[in-house]
Amino acid sequence: MKPTWLLTPGEALRLAYINLVLIRHGLDEVILTIHLLRPVRFVYYLFPWNWFGRKEVPRAVRIRCALEDLGPVFVKFGQMLSTRRDLLPDDIADELAKLQDRVPPFPGEQARDLVEQALGRPVGELFAEFEVEPMASASIAQVHAARLPSGEAVVVKVLRPGVEAVIRRDVALMYRVAALAERYWPDGRRLRPREVVAEYEKTILDELDLMREAANASQLRRNFEGSPDLYIPRVYWPYTRQTVMVMERIYGISIADMEALRAHGVNFKRLSEKGVEIFFTQVFRHNFFHADMHPGNIFIAYDHPEDPQYMAVDFGIVGTLSPEDRRYLAENLVAFFHRDYKRVAELHLESGWVPEGTRVDEFESAIRTVSEPIFQRPIKEISLGQLLLRLFQTARRFNMEIQPQLVLLQKTLLAVEGLGRQLDPELDLWATAKPFLDRWMSEQIGARAFVQGVQRQLPRMAERMPEAPELAFSVLRKLDSGQTRVQWESRELRALREELRAANRRTVWAIIAGALLVCAAVLWGR
Repeated sequence: MKPTWLLTPGEALRLAYINLVLIRHGLDEVILTIHLLRPVRFVYYLFPWNWFGRKEVPRAVRIRCALEDLGPVFVKFGQMLSTRRDLLPDDIADELAKLQDRVPPFPGEQARDLVEQALGRPVGELFAEFEVEPMASASIAQVHAARLPSGEAVVVKVLRPGVEAVIRRDVALMYRVAALAERYWPDGRRLRPREVVAEYEKTILDELDLMREAANASQLRRNFEGSPDLYIPRVYWPYTRQTVMVMERIYGISIADMEALRAHGVNFKRLSEKGVEIFFTQVFRHNFFHADMHPGNIFIAYDHPEDPQYMAVDFGIVGTLSPEDRRYLAENLVAFFHRDYKRVAELHLESGWVPEGTRVDEFESAIRTVSEPIFQRPIKEISLGQLLLRLFQTARRFNMEIQPQLVLLQKTLLAVEGLGRQLDPELDLWATAKPFLDRWMSEQIGARAFVQGVQRQLPRMAERMPEAPELAFSVLRKLDSGQTRVQWESRELRALREELRAANRRTVWAIIAGALLVCAAVLWGR
């Protein structure tokens, strides 16, 4: 069996091209740090461009420019890496966040042909109007304006032809390089590069299915149906396939266009607060959040500038959390703001985020060390996203396995915070978030949670109630005939046998009483 780190001839050629791009951007020292090339590092000083010195360009900028030259797959990989601040230095993460997913459009006539192939009818029959010139173009798809025969203005998103083959080729190469990194790079095993590539592969392959994106949009639209805070455009399902998606066209101002928003008199303070409220509503009420909230995907309806409404597009990446993760996340944030670092450490152990056997006192001390400097600033200046980031970085030292959904959450929270504080520098994120956390915690713990749990279980209880008398009679008959026996293997527990026999008699009467109560409840309910 061929080792996973060996390259095919095609992959070797692609890797050679990548190395040339790295050299062109002054990253040849990165290449020569590879274990296999260390014996020939002296070659670095023989390159002519090193003889006279070179213009000092920051390392992070050089990396970003190299990724942009390597093409759309590497651009999106860089964008994903920018969210992994638990792995990257801050300067590189900040620079990678500037990567723009813009590539030249493919011909509009080709897009029209792809639409006809997917939908099985001529574009002239499908649409009253179809603009051949694209509105926008990205690495995965491009968008065309159109109008349905019934008159609705729509956008038609068309998957870029051949994009899947390109993605699979480059992702396969990333796996090979990741295997080499784990084998020869000193930090390779600690940073788990193959896991990072696997996370990226899942994300980008999900984006290739426009039916999946349409389903995400429909779910978000249903969650915010009638909301004055967030508007999600309608999906036209009869016109949607895996490679083509048709959605309602929205009209608004890009949230990045601050001048236009000011010109329309938009209330920035209310807009920033709404952004935070929308995020926490998605996470803690709906458990389904838009995880690609960069400015290019967010628009503002300006019909009511004092109470502006967000409008979102591009639903290829969404996130969810398990009930346990949501609970532990909420409790962690509350414990953080009360500076209860011991509770934070205990929550990580209880949730299984860090391995069993981790010493709580050591973990608590590490959390305190990174958290106390943050709390020396005013509360309104504290970033919840940065707080989660520091927590992840600290927990990684204790072998915490960072879950992809938590990374998506932290990335989205950082984006929401950044937008919120750009709109209103005085935004107090904690004051906006705390009511959501308190309300959610009250729904999960205490009397209210108990009542809601009973309400959820009532249909099942009612369904099983008619069986209760028969079950009780069956248990009594087995106990009376001696069919139900408890076999104790532990020698220390044999002494309790006599006491348990007495307890069994009391249990019989308890079951009879319980059955009578159930029957009474059923009769009373009629």
